[in-house]
Amino acid sequence: MKALIQRVAHAQVEVEQKIVSKIERGYLVLLGVEKGDTQQTADKMLAKLLKFRINEDENGKMNLNIVDAGGSLLIVSQFTLCADTSRGNRPSFNGASPDLANELYTYFADQAAKQVHVERGIFAADMKVSLLNDGPVTFMLEVAPEVN
Repeated sequence: MKALIQRVAHAQVEVEQKIVSKIERGYLVLLGVEKGDTQQTADKMLAKLLKFRINEDENGKMNLNIVDAGGSLLIVSQFTLCADTSRGNRPSFNGASPDLANELYTYFADQAAKQVHVERGIFAADMKVSLLNDGPVTFMLEVAPEVN
């Protein structure tokens, strides 16, 4: 599972020229689900995301996580994060699994909403995402699925 995290002053998602979700201060989370990911993978990613200290404290140091900072999450499913770009000039999406991605995206957002304010994109929709990156502060988080 991959999550591209952008600390934002504000962000929103539009579908068919209508705003469907919007946050003020917080993180835009572009979430990529890969084959082999499970609810356990999603739980690990969420724990990492919620503990990730990229918000400034009173001294201007990145010491606060999203919960401590009182921010929100805008979570958007982003299958292109999982594309294979190792060969040629065209990304391969052979590893994509839309049913699994929708299930785990929904699970991830539902679990996150138990701890912080969450807004969502619309799975598989043609979304227009706009944001004001704060910093800019952008990180790629990755969690590998458990191997049995």
